[in-house]
Amino acid sequence: MGLFSRKSKPLSKYSDNELIELAKDDREAFGELYERYMPKIYNYIYYRTGNQQDAEDLTARVFYRAMGHIENYVDKGVPFQAWLYRIAHNLVANFHRDQGRRKIIPLDDYVAHTLRSDAPDKQAEASEEQAALMAAIGRLPAERQQLLILKFIQQKSNAEIGEIMNRTEGAIKSLYHRTLLALRDEMQMQEMNSQLNDPAVGKTADKRGKG
Repeated sequence: MGLFSRKSKPLSKYSDNELIELAKDDREAFGELYERYMPKIYNYIYYRTGNQQDAEDLTARVFYRAMGHIENYVDKGVPFQAWLYRIAHNLVANFHRDQGRRKIIPLDDYVAHTLRSDAPDKQAEASEEQAALMAAIGRLPAERQQLLILKFIQQKSNAEIGEIMNRTEGAIKSLYHRTLLALRDEMQMQEMNSQLNDPAVGKTADKRGKG
């Protein structure tokens, strides 16, 4: 059975490292790891693919791959869940490359309500403004989308995000700052384009010109 006796306490009471050791010989122990992290991994993949069926399939593949490599897993200071996120990230990247799609996330009202108070949707009070924000985020590079998902949906700390994205905490802070600036610029550009394409704005400008 390994280093630990499963009979001593319920599987839910074991730490990740204890379950990993048990899971090398016990499928039920891996099942506990699956139950513990499946919802988070599924949500992460869903907001990277935009399709429930694809998210379910890729989530299953993440845990199938993890189960197949659990015997070789060695704790090197990176949490088990960070290892799962890295597997998920690689599978999603392969998915988009194979599908030939642009990497987008279907950010809907759920995301808008999930973002924290310091999130980039402070000014998105109306539904149209929220929709514009979601569209702007969807046009960001995949890496920056991933950062926003981990920070505001998964509610990970900068240190945890660094472990998942294999970057230092300082690099994550810098990337986050650049992402917010890029998002602000994208929103401003989108607003300007909207005003230029608005017939009412054009008529007002014409009247002012004639006056």
